[in-house]
Amino acid sequence: MNLRLAALALGSLALSAQASQAQFSDNVLRIGVLNDQAGIYADMAGPGSVVAAQIAVDEFGGKIGNVPIEIIRGDHQNKPDIGLNIARKWLDADGVDMIADIPNSSISLAISALVKDKNKVAVITTSNSNRLTADSCTPNHVHWTLDNYSLARSTGSAVVKSGGKNWFFLTADYAFGHDMEREAGDFVKQAGGSVVGAVRHPLSSSDFSSYLLQAQSSKANVIALANSGSDFTNSIKQAAEFGITQSGQSLAGLAVYLTDVKSLGLESGKGIYLSEPFYWDLNDQTRSFAKKFGERHGGAMPTSFQAGVYSGVLHYLKAVAAVGNDTDGRAIVAKMKELPTEDLAFGKGSVRIDGRKLHPMYLFRVKSPAQSKAPWDLYEKVGETAAAEAFKPLDSACNLVGK
Repeated sequence: MNLRLAALALGSLALSAQASQAQFSDNVLRIGVLNDQAGIYADMAGPGSVVAAQIAVDEFGGKIGNVPIEIIRGDHQNKPDIGLNIARKWLDADGVDMIADIPNSSISLAISALVKDKNKVAVITTSNSNRLTADSCTPNHVHWTLDNYSLARSTGSAVVKSGGKNWFFLTADYAFGHDMEREAGDFVKQAGGSVVGAVRHPLSSSDFSSYLLQAQSSKANVIALANSGSDFTNSIKQAAEFGITQSGQSLAGLAVYLTDVKSLGLESGKGIYLSEPFYWDLNDQTRSFAKKFGERHGGAMPTSFQAGVYSGVLHYLKAVAAVGNDTDGRAIVAKMKELPTEDLAFGKGSVRIDGRKLHPMYLFRVKSPAQSKAPWDLYEKVGETAAAEAFKPLDSACNLVGK
């Protein structure tokens, strides 16, 4: 263990010791990881997020003073009613003090309101909604990892700076796709690029041939995919069949993550640009966290969202130890904003008054099979957006701004 890793571990243990006289509601600090355990989001969060939360607890020392820290899990199945019912039961009957992860914007927005009513805490790490730090901000939740703004800004601006000046959008025809196209297009133009066209496809399409032909004939440098999930993978596989990248056009995914690329494969995915705030092979610290994670999760490397759970849970524990109780959610979140963040996954950072966790965003390009030296050796870093620029400026729609 190098000196910085040792310092991080000792710092967490020291905070735990400081809280030896802390008062806790039922002599247990209980954290609930709520996500999709078996469906479409299971690979990028799911059981791996539970592993990440447990790593944070273990790194912290497993207890605050003499009070043990317990992790429980819940499967919301991507259904808002199920997610909200689990959260209510956890907070009302099961002694849960903080809810973490929460993919699916509808569910995360509902739970952010719930923890405000109950004066508990939500550390939202796997939801992309910009509203969590705008009109739906609360003093009881923080928004970790990334959001739609940061994805659009990082990819749009950085790819233009790398030479991709002219863009054509292939967009899923619903709110998420429209928002990503609009935001990324704005950043492309601000960076000195142009949008030469766009085409929209129905959600869950199987045949992208006509859309890809339009994109190919546009002669744009960059074809941006404002879609996700099976729409993304199907469009990429069919783009490979059309030889789009071989003809000189680049592909940029606006909502693409490590497990998407792993599932897609490097032969189909090579050359795609994408943005994330974390990659397991960035530096010694990220590799150290990834090693811990892989040992507990079948050799898989952590996604940005799983790294966000680790980072957010660890910072929450530091704040609870500093406050000295688990009952006042507002005070704990205020302390999370006051304390600087530091962990193996994201390094040093901070949490703004609106609850936004700040850290750099990185532009990656997917490696070719020949470049990859190991099963999870998928990305090469080609750009970076500083923390101060990566996320949306403070929004007056958030009632915490200006207080």
